[in-house]
Amino acid sequence: SGQAVSPHFEISTNRNRLSCKRNTTNLNHHIMSSAVSSGQAEIKKYQEYFIKVDPDQDDKATEIKLLSFKRPHMRAFHCSWICFFTAFFIWFAIAPLMSEVQLTLGLSKQQIWTSNICSVAGTIVMRFINGPLCDKYGARILMGVVLFAASIPCALTGLVNDATSLSILRFFIGLGGSTFVMCQYWTSRMFTKEVAGTANAIVGGWGNLGGGVTQLVMGSVLFPLFKLGMSAEQAWRTVCVVPAIVGMIAGIVTVKVSDDAPKGNYSEMKKNGTMPEVSAAASFRGGAMNFNTWLLFFQYACCFGVELTMNNAAASYFKTKFELTTESAAAIASIFGWMNLFARGLGGFVSDKANAKMGMRGRLAWQTLCLVMEGVMVFIFANTNSLGLAIFIMVIFSSFVQAAEGSTYGIVPYVNPPCTGSISGIVGAGGNVGAVCFGLGFRQLETKQAFVLMASCIVVSGVISAFVCIKGHAGLFTGQDSDEVIAAYKGQKTATTLQVPEQDAEAAEAVEE
Repeated sequence: SGQAVSPHFEISTNRNRLSCKRNTTNLNHHIMSSAVSSGQAEIKKYQEYFIKVDPDQDDKATEIKLLSFKRPHMRAFHCSWICFFTAFFIWFAIAPLMSEVQLTLGLSKQQIWTSNICSVAGTIVMRFINGPLCDKYGARILMGVVLFAASIPCALTGLVNDATSLSILRFFIGLGGSTFVMCQYWTSRMFTKEVAGTANAIVGGWGNLGGGVTQLVMGSVLFPLFKLGMSAEQAWRTVCVVPAIVGMIAGIVTVKVSDDAPKGNYSEMKKNGTMPEVSAAASFRGGAMNFNTWLLFFQYACCFGVELTMNNAAASYFKTKFELTTESAAAIASIFGWMNLFARGLGGFVSDKANAKMGMRGRLAWQTLCLVMEGVMVFIFANTNSLGLAIFIMVIFSSFVQAAEGSTYGIVPYVNPPCTGSISGIVGAGGNVGAVCFGLGFRQLETKQAFVLMASCIVVSGVISAFVCIKGHAGLFTGQDSDEVIAAYKGQKTATTLQVPEQDAEAAEAVEE
């Protein structure tokens, strides 16, 4: 006999008895098959998987096959990073052309930075909202809807005529940045915690790569190409239609060709009784009430927030400081984003390896190292006056930024597993809050002073790893891993329990009011 497993139900498979217990699923390590004794298989979309899975973790994959696009695990993996990549293409399409926009509209430095701040502020609230919505509805549909919606204001970029309309437009385009929450939630839903750090880091890094590619494609390829048949002003007003079309197509296709979870889509799982209704309010409350969530929020502000700030500032910084052309500055600025090709994935991979050796203490030690080194590199970058050396330091600086991002989301799935969507959203919002704060610094201070302020905050964020204390896991300097946790990261099977947030009447009433 075997047991059929679902996230919210326990199905006992004795020959003459079938019992369902709601709210908590006890998953035992002796599960050998998804078929019940009567010969009927567990109700799920796929009865066989092409990849190794762990029945004790809801059929999540225990390995990553990068060259495979098969459903459900690897299809979701590739859809998540492609969509997030496209979101970056939309989000920062205008960034490398801001010097041209500034010239056309006669904008001041403060007005430019106000629009930059609006572009990253727009997604803060959406990231908070999308987290619990992922827990309730899954990542697939939310990903498609948000990506399509953000493409509409991107297509209207050419209609701006002053600083106010530019800021408003970039605010709504920035909503597309909230696709990061779906990107990270989706892979956490498809892969076990032991490899989630690597999976989350790769999809996040390859998605963030869109920031670097956008600098190059928009500033050094499409903009010059469009200028061949029109003026510079007509070119920047027209060229943003390209990423808008790409975004719309990607949003529609993703909804059609992928799955919410290993066992199918949430709507189907709820209909056949293998998944209950999840309280979005309870999920958000569970994530927000955990102090570790807010420590990671601050740390993510000091890595992803730095990346967003550099995406907005790098091209203008190199053009002004080293007197370069728009095309040359955009090409150099793109290098920062290109480090996502490997650095974020490497950050998550090292985090997973450190976890395999030292448990959570290993993850936290790596997180601290990445953030402190990132801060040191920013200090050096701010004081570099040679173009060649500045590029070299930026490469190292960017690598630690991306590695810290990957390391952060190697920790997130452990904080409170039933509320992973909400926690992903809150921590992700930290990145945008950091970008807003750093953007205000660059708006009000001299560039060098702003860099020094940013570097100081980053170093402090590295130190606070000492205060992260996750139940059942060792801290950086205190506590120790539980026997169950030690067995898990050493690859020994133990009985585990998967839970989802239950309906919280008080929270639900508060939301309805």
